[in-house]
Amino acid sequence: MDLDKLKFNSEGLIPVIVQNIEDGQVLMFAYGNRQSIDLTIETKQAHYWSRSRNEIWMKGEESGNTQELIDIYYDCDSDVLLYVVKQTGVACHTKNKTCFYRKLDGAEKSSPIFNSHSMINDVYEVIENRKNNIKEGSYVSGLFNKGIDKILKKIGEEAGETVIAAKNRDKDELIYEITDLWFHSLIAMSYFDIKPDEIDRELKKRFGKSKKDYGRN
Repeated sequence: MDLDKLKFNSEGLIPVIVQNIEDGQVLMFAYGNRQSIDLTIETKQAHYWSRSRNEIWMKGEESGNTQELIDIYYDCDSDVLLYVVKQTGVACHTKNKTCFYRKLDGAEKSSPIFNSHSMINDVYEVIENRKNNIKEGSYVSGLFNKGIDKILKKIGEEAGETVIAAKNRDKDELIYEITDLWFHSLIAMSYFDIKPDEIDRELKKRFGKSKKDYGRN
């Protein structure tokens, strides 16, 4: 990228919008300068300029919530950048997935994601929130507090109930139990920081292939 094409402001800064490669969600807004952009390109990790601290900072350097650079775009006026990143953990210091988690009408709702499995992602986002912001009385927070053994026990229970529903040939019961099984599987995925899109990519890798072509040795 030729940085001479970019129009930096009088302070030598340029606005940076950050988008998640996995679901298209807008994650955050920050500023960059020539050095932070160079570091981002060189290290493949998002770097920004802090106006309050007057220094360059790497996203996730302390929290671990890093942003792996996938690509950089600039707008038609060459005065705004778009970082497309693979987000590890959450983007916002409030422990929300995105900094845009409030609507102007006052509702607490994250900016939209663009994925054919939007409901699964919506549920996963709530699960992530209950993991990162433990809420008293929350069933999901309670499972995280009890640990992985309790989560796995629930998956085992729901798998057994799914088998029974299938044996009973009760379609409505089967839908109900599969939903429970998927829900608790999402909790286990969140525990291990596995995103729904990672499962989606694995399915796409297997699609149309025989087991011997994608299976592990």
